[in-house]
Amino acid sequence: MTDSTPDTKREMLRHTLATLAYRGGKAVRGAPEGFGGFKAGEGTRAAGEILAHLGDLLDWALSLARGAQRWSDSKPLAWDEEVARFLRALAEFDAYLASDAPLAVPAEGLFQGPVADALTHVGQLALLRRMAGAPVRGENYFRAEIVAGRVGAEQAAPRREFD
Repeated sequence: MTDSTPDTKREMLRHTLATLAYRGGKAVRGAPEGFGGFKAGEGTRAAGEILAHLGDLLDWALSLARGAQRWSDSKPLAWDEEVARFLRALAEFDAYLASDAPLAVPAEGLFQGPVADALTHVGQLALLRRMAGAPVRGENYFRAEIVAGRVGAEQAAPRREFD
């Protein structure tokens, strides 16, 4: 961006990443011991595999944005390490979007591909938490304090949770 006009597409992507951090943070925080190996059934991904895939999606999105597409199928790390990787990948992608560096691909493609896929997988983790007997409390996400750029572990407290 060479002028001071805000790029609304990039800002919407940044808000979406903040939403991923907020909702994803709820899905991974306080997971029970061994949750990384929990599966919905035979032939499905374990929670740790889904979380590793989330990191891969965000790394891929950043590589697309930079114009050097790169995909990896990462082996899952220990749960806490994989959570840290997820948050690090969010932060790196967000920092690129916040910069003046050009997007090598359309913002819409980044949203409809890796970002929308990541939103789906955060929902899967939340569902697996419920199935594992450690549900994530639902909330009115419209009222949540989600701010572009807030993509780390530190998130605002929920405003209106419900069972």
